[in-house]
Amino acid sequence: MKKVGFLIEMKDGKVKPACLGIIAAAHDFDAERVALLLEGNADDSLKTLEAHGIHRVVEITTAAGPIPWHAEQWARAVVQALQHFNLQTLLGLASAQGKNILSRVAAHLNAPLVMDCTAVNLAKRTAAKSQFSGKAVARFSSHGEYHLYGIRPNALDPVSRPGEATLETFQVALEETGITVLEIQQGASDRVDLTEADVIISWGRGMEYGANFDILFECAQPISAAVGASRVAVDAGWVSHSMQVGQTGTTVSPKAYIACGISGSVQHFAGMKTAGIIIAVNLDPQAAIMSKCDYAVCADLFDVIPALTRKLKEIAD
Repeated sequence: MKKVGFLIEMKDGKVKPACLGIIAAAHDFDAERVALLLEGNADDSLKTLEAHGIHRVVEITTAAGPIPWHAEQWARAVVQALQHFNLQTLLGLASAQGKNILSRVAAHLNAPLVMDCTAVNLAKRTAAKSQFSGKAVARFSSHGEYHLYGIRPNALDPVSRPGEATLETFQVALEETGITVLEIQQGASDRVDLTEADVIISWGRGMEYGANFDILFECAQPISAAVGASRVAVDAGWVSHSMQVGQTGTTVSPKAYIACGISGSVQHFAGMKTAGIIIAVNLDPQAAIMSKCDYAVCADLFDVIPALTRKLKEIAD
């Protein structure tokens, strides 16, 4: 029987919801689905993973215990797991962590890697991804012993597929890499990651001042939405580049994208056009975003956003 591996990422001790979406990519493919865990508690993740179609959960460790974060060591551990369990196909997220690990795994195996996929056909070994600012969809065919795919977070919806999964531990032997992780610095922010958010609220030139972003964060909080920005807001120094959505920023696929005071340039639209629903709030009815969205609100965002915030807080309470 064929086998497919999934590189599972964790957040706050739980399986990232976006990872459940990539499992759905293999539901129509007759194969054993194997989840590889390098972090978190496999026992706690078992029920979640088996409820979405995973047959086997493998916790990768060393004789000394869990492997501390080290991109190269994690990649080598994944390579050993692929070879041990005869997993010739591996799917992971095209997240910051996924890109770091999958690219290294591909290099070690001299294997093809298609990153930022929006769809995968495992039977035909093909993957689809957006090209030319979202104006075209390219399909890639991979050849070789191993096939690796990085799926854009939220590009695929999770699908419930209840079953039973086995749990096992796989110990790897890792050699020194010559690279030592001296310190890991994490931002103190508890804000939602743009690439994994179900809802994103973004502002552009209409924000007027950097301090006005506080209004947006207040609106996002009741629904655990992420806050993004256009390139104009980033270039003005109002927010960091990590918040930029667009061709030269982050490409996102949320269930809902709310564009506030954003004109809707080709570059920005390319980064969010795959959103499930696009809502635009703009005073200019001729703004490009108004003809590209599903719902348009021609009004002052400084009236709309506070009103929306009050309503969301009422619902949350």
